[in-house]
Amino acid sequence: MFQEKIKPFCDALNASVGSVIFGKDSQIRLVTTALICSGHVLLDDIPGTGKTSLAKALAKSLDCSFKRIQFTPDLLPSDVTGINFFNQKEQEFRFREGPIFTDILLADEINRTTPRTQSALLEAMEERQATIDGVSYPLSDSFFVIATQNPVESTGVFPLPQAQIDRFLMRLTLGYPDKAEEKRILDEYRTQSPLDDIKPVASKNELNEARAAVRQITVSESIKNYIVSLANATRSAESVRIGVSPRGSLMLMRAAQAYAGSSGRDYVIPDDIKAVARAVWAHRIVPRSQNTIRMADSGANIIDYILDSTPAPIE
Repeated sequence: MFQEKIKPFCDALNASVGSVIFGKDSQIRLVTTALICSGHVLLDDIPGTGKTSLAKALAKSLDCSFKRIQFTPDLLPSDVTGINFFNQKEQEFRFREGPIFTDILLADEINRTTPRTQSALLEAMEERQATIDGVSYPLSDSFFVIATQNPVESTGVFPLPQAQIDRFLMRLTLGYPDKAEEKRILDEYRTQSPLDDIKPVASKNELNEARAAVRQITVSESIKNYIVSLANATRSAESVRIGVSPRGSLMLMRAAQAYAGSSGRDYVIPDDIKAVARAVWAHRIVPRSQNTIRMADSGANIIDYILDSTPAPIE
């Protein structure tokens, strides 16, 4: 797939998911951006805003395998990765694959399970493999995780550690719909869910070709310098205790390449960086005043300030 075919691929996915999730075009586009640059997404929002529906709609729009894990406090790591069991008929141990052996995985309410089980996803998300009893099993080339969590819950939840949050390329919130879109939800969902009518609009092979094409999107020296300047600004900001890591800089470049491709360009511009920076970086920095309720101290607002105060290259 050439770079110019990335935009039609993304447009088809965005339109398909948008037929189920109304009024969230920017968030849907960021999810497909993460998909084609081989990242993972954490949907962090209150219940009932469409997190699970978005994940299901994306999976049904792609001709790929899909599995869901409902995380609960009693879930074990083997329930995620799989287990070796003794087959009495054949008198030997056999491996039974867990739900991570799929193309698209919905990890629902990931913060409701224990840290031990949460960590079972770490190797899969980073290395695209799972190790069971000392044997490593490769995962699908198309492996993509959409995890959901409710940030306002405090009972029976296990907050994700910073190291695991960092495994997600993007952290997004959907938020409430406006009045018109909420009225549309009532109209469209009155008799049945639009999710039932979704058909695949792209194949697994097209997805893998799009991912390969994204890596060929040109990133100029001035854009690389811009990313480095932004990263250093997060590390020196007075309101930030821990800034963006070099991995965060690399993830921002990858996401900007995908966003440029979805815009129909084969090169990255500063606006691509600005479009994805909040989603890619806000969860990677640790503000000094973590318990404050002031919006100015939130990660997203800090990223916005740094974007506004750092000169962008003019090409």
